[in-house]
Amino acid sequence: MSLTEILKAHADQSATKYPEVVKLIMSGAIDELSASELTTKALKTGDAFPVFNLPNAKGVEVSSKTLLEQGPLIVAFYRGGWCPYCNIELRALQNALPEFKNRGAQLVAISPEVPDNSLTTVEKNNLEFEVLTDKNNDFARSLNLAYQLPEDLVALYANRFKIDLNKSQQNDNNELPISATYVIDPSGKITYHFLEEDYKLRADPKAILEVL
Repeated sequence: MSLTEILKAHADQSATKYPEVVKLIMSGAIDELSASELTTKALKTGDAFPVFNLPNAKGVEVSSKTLLEQGPLIVAFYRGGWCPYCNIELRALQNALPEFKNRGAQLVAISPEVPDNSLTTVEKNNLEFEVLTDKNNDFARSLNLAYQLPEDLVALYANRFKIDLNKSQQNDNNELPISATYVIDPSGKITYHFLEEDYKLRADPKAILEVL
């Protein structure tokens, strides 16, 4: 199954577990985000991707400039290790990593989670690529990828799903990045973008490989 198919199967199964009020809050948050037209302001194919210097899961700074000296760079933003859709995506990227490398590409994933939590995500999913911390979503916000969660969704996450974003990110901003993936060529130009307000949808590795 493709990543797209796996994500849909998980979403369909999850929907059967939740009462209508829960589904309405979650779908309402997606609708609100879509209405904000955030993705229209985000970087897209043909744009220059800015240089970043972000710490990895062990706190060591990683530079996009250094990575791009080795070839194309794939950058995938995800919400956190607490998100099942993110973990499904990260495992799919890990499975495709040998093919990415065969095409000379590097891969990094970026999350607002602090390094300790990123390290847990790396270990849980047996990841062999860098997972970087975007503290307070500063980098994602500069790319117009970060958004603030509605209060009812924050309460739902905390009370029903026991998701503590304050602990995960060590802030009280209640912000997350949208589903976003970029492929950047060595010159820093974006050759592929995936932007989606619905967190249940992610860039499929097959589409990334076609670009590479």
